Amino acid sequence: MKSLFNASPASGRLRLAALWLAAAIFVGVAVSCCGQSPVMHVYSVSDPAEEKLLRTPCEDFTPRELRSRRVARLAKRMIATVTDSTQNGVGIAAPQVGVSKRLIVVCRLDMEGEPFIPYINARIDSCFGGIVTGREGCLSIPDLRGNVPRYESIVVSYWDPDTGERRSETVSGYTARIFQHETDHLEGILYTDRTSDIYPE
Repeated sequence: MKSLFNASPASGRLRLAALWLAAAIFVGVAVSCCGQSPVMHVYSVSDPAEEKLLRTPCEDFTPRELRSRRVARLAKRMIATVTDSTQNGVGIAAPQVGVSKRLIVVCRLDMEGEPFIPYINARIDSCFGGIVTGREGCLSIPDLRGNVPRYESIVVSYWDPDTGERRSETVSGYTARIFQHETDHLEGILYTDRTSDIYPE
């Protein structure tokens, strides 16, 4: 998801961010040693084959995959991609980099420092509050914007690498919009499916 405005940072839970930062540093050494660029190609709807993958619902990571280094490596590269100067994004989902798995990265505008945090096997369990229409863009749909209705608040659940169990969290405001946008990607849904109010950037 493209960044549309700058929000003031707010205090929040950073334990998960710190855990993933440590993993990213470790995996970053391996990526550097292999000579592999951490920035990944972003799939676009302008390519029919890439759009087909973007339209495909994603699968969960299996327990075996969760125990491997693959997830941390992918999360690290997704963060590098969404924060790259060519993207200027506030979120990204695994299918946008060609991986049909349930992993998203969200910029936590509601946390101090606005960290980018990965969420594994993420799902929105419930939505509540009013429906608010807001401006959105997408890294996979270049040069367009749209006014998209989203719920004001959500409950999101995901696999916590610290405990090895699922946990849930209530999120509101623009960060809830980012979660809804990115988890839509995991279902093969694009923001353009949710609005007809689309216009050039």
